[in-house]
Amino acid sequence: MRLRHAALIASLLASTPVLAASTGKNSPVWKAAAAARADQLAMLEKLVNIDSGTGDKVSGQKASEFVADQLRALGMTVELVPAELPTLPDNVVATLKGTGKGRILMIAHTDTVFGPGTVATRPFRTDATRAYGPGVSDEKGGVIEGIFAIRLLRELKFSDFAQITFLIETSEEGGSQGTRGLISRLLINADAELNLEPGDAPDRLTVWRKGSNAFTISVKGRPAHAGVAPQDGRNAALELVHQIQLADSLPKTGDGVTANLTLMKAGSRYNIIPEDAEAIFNVRIRTKAQGDEIDAQFRRNAQTIAVPDTAVSVSRRVSFPPLPDNSATDDLADRAERIYAAAGLKITRGGNGGASESALAHEAGVAALDGLGPVGGGFHSELEFLELSSLTPRLYLLTSLIMDLGRNPPARAQ
Repeated sequence: MRLRHAALIASLLASTPVLAASTGKNSPVWKAAAAARADQLAMLEKLVNIDSGTGDKVSGQKASEFVADQLRALGMTVELVPAELPTLPDNVVATLKGTGKGRILMIAHTDTVFGPGTVATRPFRTDATRAYGPGVSDEKGGVIEGIFAIRLLRELKFSDFAQITFLIETSEEGGSQGTRGLISRLLINADAELNLEPGDAPDRLTVWRKGSNAFTISVKGRPAHAGVAPQDGRNAALELVHQIQLADSLPKTGDGVTANLTLMKAGSRYNIIPEDAEAIFNVRIRTKAQGDEIDAQFRRNAQTIAVPDTAVSVSRRVSFPPLPDNSATDDLADRAERIYAAAGLKITRGGNGGASESALAHEAGVAALDGLGPVGGGFHSELEFLELSSLTPRLYLLTSLIMDLGRNPPARAQ
C-alpha cells in the first residue's frame, strides 16, 4: 500500500510543480490527500483498536508508543514526555524543523472516555459512510490526520516553516491534568495552535468553546442504625437531594451556561443512615465571570439546609477556561475558508460546549483554531462515529493551512 502511494506521489511531483499557494482539487495537496485515504483508514483502525481511556496507563502507553513510532518513521524528532501525574501514560512531542518562518503547534489527544475492554466489545468498523469505534473521532481521527499531514508535507518536500511541533497528549478528557506545564512550555515557541478535535456536522470549524468546571457538593450527616434508631441519624443523602433541587433552575442545555449533574454517591451500607453524600456538577461557561457566579450560587444554596444538623460544603475544579470569540481565531478561520473555497467547498464556523487546549493557547496569546479533525458525532457514547467523506477534505485543509501558516505566521498577541 505504501509503495503504491509513494509511486503516485512521485508521479504527481513529476507532472505538477509544488507551489506554496497551490490549493484546490487539482493541487498536489488534494491529490496526495485523496491517495492517502486507504492508508489513513488502516492506521486509524490500528489506533482505535488500542484501549486508551484516561487513566488507563498500560494501554494508554501502547497508544502513545504506536503514535511515536509513526512520527519517527516520518523523520520527526520524537520524545515521550512523562505525564505530570504518575497515573497517566507518557505524552508524545514530535518536532520537525524547516527553513521558513512560522512556528506551528498541533495538539491532539489519544485518551478517550471509555474503560478497559471496550475495544473487545465494539472494535473499529466501517459502513458505507461512517467509521465507528471508541474514540474514532474524539480524537483518534484527529491524531491520524495530524500524522498524515506531516506525511504529505514530507512527500511534497515542503519545508517553508520554521518548526512544526505535534503534541499528542494523554489526559485531555480529564482536563489535561497530566499536560498543563508541557502545554505552557510548548506555547512559548508557537505562532499558531491547530487543534485536531473533530469538526462538527455538517462541516464546521470550532471558533469558540465553553470552559469546563467541576463543582462538588459534599454533605456531612450522622450515621445511625437504619432499623433500630433511624431518628438518631442525620441523612446526608436526603440533604444532597435538597441541594440538587436548589440547583435545578440552572440551564442544562444551550449556548450559554449549563450545569448538569453527572456523578453522585451516598452511604456505605444499606442498613446505615448515610453519613456522607456527594454530587458533582459539570458546569460549562462562556466567560470566567459566569463560573464565579455559579460558584457563588452553589455556596448560597449550601447555607439553606433542609435536614437539621447536616453540613454542606462546595469545592470547585477548573478544567479548561473558555475560548471566547476573538479576532486571532477568526483570522485563522478566514484562511481555512479560503483554502476550502479553492477546492469548491464551503466550511462554516461555530462553537460548542466541549472544552479543549485551544483555550490555553488563546490565554497565552497564541492564535488558535479548533475543530480541524475529521467531522464526527455521537461523542462520549457508543454511537460515536466519523464521517468518511470528510477524511480527504479535512486532511487537505490541515496540510494546506500548515503551509500557509509556515509562510505567513500570525503575530502573537502582546
